[in-house]
Amino acid sequence: MKQLLCATFEGIDAKTVEVQFTATKGLPAFTIVGMVNTAINESKERVKSALLGNSFVFPPKRLTVNLAPSDLRKEGSHFDLPIAVLIALGSFEGDLTKWYVFGELGLDGTVTENSLLYPIILSLANQGVIKQAIVPKTSIAKLSKIPGIAFYGVNTLSETLDILRAQTLPPAAANTSEFSFHHIRHNEIKYYYDENYPLDFNDIKGQEHAKRSALIAAAGMHNLLLEGSPGSGKSMIAKRLRHIMPPLHNDELLECAKLEILEGKEPSFTPVRPFRSPHHSSTGASIFGGGTHKAQIGEVGLAHGGILFFDELPHFSKPVLEALREPLEDRHIRISRVNAKVTYDANFLFVAAMNPCPCGNLFNTAIPCRCSDVEIARYKSRLSDPFLDRIDLYVQMHPISSDDKPTVTSRELHEKVRQAFLRQKQRGQRQLNGALEDMEIARFCRLDEESQRTIDQAIGRFGLSFRAV
Repeated sequence: MKQLLCATFEGIDAKTVEVQFTATKGLPAFTIVGMVNTAINESKERVKSALLGNSFVFPPKRLTVNLAPSDLRKEGSHFDLPIAVLIALGSFEGDLTKWYVFGELGLDGTVTENSLLYPIILSLANQGVIKQAIVPKTSIAKLSKIPGIAFYGVNTLSETLDILRAQTLPPAAANTSEFSFHHIRHNEIKYYYDENYPLDFNDIKGQEHAKRSALIAAAGMHNLLLEGSPGSGKSMIAKRLRHIMPPLHNDELLECAKLEILEGKEPSFTPVRPFRSPHHSSTGASIFGGGTHKAQIGEVGLAHGGILFFDELPHFSKPVLEALREPLEDRHIRISRVNAKVTYDANFLFVAAMNPCPCGNLFNTAIPCRCSDVEIARYKSRLSDPFLDRIDLYVQMHPISSDDKPTVTSRELHEKVRQAFLRQKQRGQRQLNGALEDMEIARFCRLDEESQRTIDQAIGRFGLSFRAV
């Protein structure tokens, strides 16, 4: 029996799969076992065509390929190449057990990439189980961003076989995990940021309290609720917040690229955090993830490390808003289905915007509100106290005025965020302020006597919960 290594996805993490092959006496047959999906079953025809089209003799025996462990569901066309390699190597006696091999085969033996390749290999690298891998040459540009792995790029099945048979390996692809973006350093770790601001806070006139709150929210990843009349700048602030977020270290930047691929995009490898803004008519499954046979990632998981923005907050369904309480508190979400139970990281900055009443004019001094007290109460009651208790900052937007002027740019705010970020790192924080545990708050956020008196007064006046304190 000969074997190589490959991998498959289980939720959002990759699991190593041993590709085992035997050729025994019997009627000629080709079987793939091990809970495989349709794409892997169809690989039999691609493998046959690739081998026969490159002067390889298909063995007239009973060929069995097992993908172990057998109780793990496998998917993906990237199993083509390891299966074909094991058949083609025949009586080769070399040690293949440390090689990871990935690639989809064309009928002529060319090796092409698979969309799942980057997130699979990144997950294996984070687990520390992969050191060298043969991959499609077309994938080298993005895969070489992952540090600590020797990648050997191939264009054809024949090139793959030459590498595995060789006593002296060709040079591995140069690792390009060092990015060329602007960065700051702390303890020899680089934190990258982007100084391009396609959406600038300079476009927002007035609303000084809201801009100040956006700065605090970005610096500490504090959840933010903006309430104000239509056109007061709530959505403008939320969309510009993305560009003043704290810098990213190398692993976080790679994780953002992984989320882009899971969303179906080509990874950009830029230090700009994700921004997800689902419509209020979105279903719970699309926001939190789910599925019958496979728990797919949803908007909450795709927002990990970035911003989740709910515009028109009270119009989201009650079940969605109440289900959001768990990821806001625990910073992960667990999807449970009969066939799958998957946990996704969901450490995001939650930003929400809402009108003060159904017609939106309650705060407007020029246009009278058309809503009754009952309608306003019903509108506000869609947001429960336990949900609102998880919002760190609440801002009431001022009505617009002809005297309002631009006062600050995104570049200036971003500089302040970076200064706050460094200060948090220098005092020993692993997490930003918004994600500190109780003991860490007591250690890093010590209050002087005057501040403590202010907190005590607020507890009595507003009935603050322990979480709010």
